[in-house]
Amino acid sequence: MELRQLEHFLAVVGERNFTHAAELLQISQSGLSASVKALEGELGTALFIRTTRRVELTAAGVALVPEAARTVAAATAARAAVDAVAGLVAGPVAIGSEACPGVIHLARDLAAFRRAHPAISMRLLIDGSATLLDLVGRGDLDVACVVPTIPPPPGIRLRTLGSEDLVVLSHPDRAYASVASVALEEVAAETFADFLPGASSRTLTRRAFAAAGLDYRVELEVNDVHTLLDLIGEDLAIAVVPTSIARKRPDLVATPISTPVPDWTVCVATRDDPSPAAAALVDHFTAPPAAGTQNQSFSM
Repeated sequence: MELRQLEHFLAVVGERNFTHAAELLQISQSGLSASVKALEGELGTALFIRTTRRVELTAAGVALVPEAARTVAAATAARAAVDAVAGLVAGPVAIGSEACPGVIHLARDLAAFRRAHPAISMRLLIDGSATLLDLVGRGDLDVACVVPTIPPPPGIRLRTLGSEDLVVLSHPDRAYASVASVALEEVAAETFADFLPGASSRTLTRRAFAAAGLDYRVELEVNDVHTLLDLIGEDLAIAVVPTSIARKRPDLVATPISTPVPDWTVCVATRDDPSPAAAALVDHFTAPPAAGTQNQSFSM
């Protein structure tokens, strides 16, 4: 039984699909199938029930999962310990982030991190903060850039990267677009565009309206920043967004909010015992900007 076979087995377990697992591992599907079949041959039992759409674990496969995970994790830790003695940080790091967290420039920071640590392989997932925190807690992600709106699960450490204000973003033809600030009650009757329920910005906005005794009604729901900005650009709606999103469209107007609203606070989340690769990435995110540079908002 080879470590590589256990890694291949766990990839299929995670994806429940040989094609997707092969893509994740960056090997051919035939090579992956041969590896799993060889493992089943050595163990003398089938590990998966294969159908045309997905694969399911057999009882033997279910029993193997925790032992395979422990073995692979121990091997990864052993490699990291040896590399650390040699002064080399290596290994995989699974990263999660909000689509547009602000405060940092995610793509630029990851590019700089890869140049500094070429032996570290990276995998990136974009999702909402609540989902990302859950994945960090489960061990499916090593590091996540999040905007927490609820306390994190036990065993997760949050380090603040920075904060931004929430602003009202609108078309320049709006009557209040030329004022110094606007109260939430002045815009409560407007048509709002916002992200899907559960998004951090929507949660913070809803809380601010509720604290002011106002209803917050979203008529135009989107799942990406560009559509949100396009709706505002066509004067179909307004939105409450962090300043990093507002800066993406300088032709629109970002008006400060005079009503008390929560800050958009971006944190980096890890487990209490991050791997050397994950710790190196956190150090990279939290390091002060080099002289003459500054962090900028992330754009896609």
